[in-house]
Amino acid sequence: MSSKSKFVRRQRIKRRVRSVVSGTEQRPRLTVFRSLSHIYAQLIDDVNGHTLVAASSMPSKGASLLKGKKSDVSREVGKALAEKAKAKGIDAVVFDRNGYRYHGRVKALAEGAREGGLKF
Repeated sequence: MSSKSKFVRRQRIKRRVRSVVSGTEQRPRLTVFRSLSHIYAQLIDDVNGHTLVAASSMPSKGASLLKGKKSDVSREVGKALAEKAKAKGIDAVVFDRNGYRYHGRVKALAEGAREGGLKF
């Protein structure tokens, strides 16, 4: 499968899922973006169009770069996202895998978020 057809497939799945999955302030949407070297996750309130919480494997100011296998780093990102969400009083989310297969890094991030206390 060529990279263009993979992209088109993911976009088609993403549109189909987003027509059904929506987040609210009480139960935001946990969306995942996966690049070749990093993974990003955010909790989005679709009603107001705001990002409530975000976490990524990309080092921010004053933070150290997460080391290890990509799936281990993804699990840590999920735990960090859950910790930030708990601090804001969010404990239930709707998971949006953003057209990616529930496998590998996406699955590890979801499991890390569950370990951190998020329910979905």
